[in-house]
Amino acid sequence: MKSWIVYIMANKPNGVIYIGVTDNIDERVKEHKLKIYPNSFTSRYNCDKLVYFEEFNNGDEALLREKQFKKWKRDWKIKCIEEMNSIWMDLSMNWNLNYNKFRHE
Repeated sequence: MKSWIVYIMANKPNGVIYIGVTDNIDERVKEHKLKIYPNSFTSRYNCDKLVYFEEFNNGDEALLREKQFKKWKRDWKIKCIEEMNSIWMDLSMNWNLNYNKFRHE
């Protein structure tokens, strides 16, 4: 069964945050880290650290959660991040992501 992920990328603790949804978190995180889309929000503000995520079995539920997150006040988003990841560590740091796919394009 396919999983959907609502995730938050940040540039530093309490810095700029980006909220997104994907059905392939590994590839999406690589895109953010490698700045595949140089004019995107995450590229412009260097949001390359995965600081939060939630998994869903249903894409519609994930999209609803993403919209909910985006409507929240910043303080609520920060609280949610810090409940899961108090030091704002890059949660993808030890994922052994394969970056070769993007380097040859």
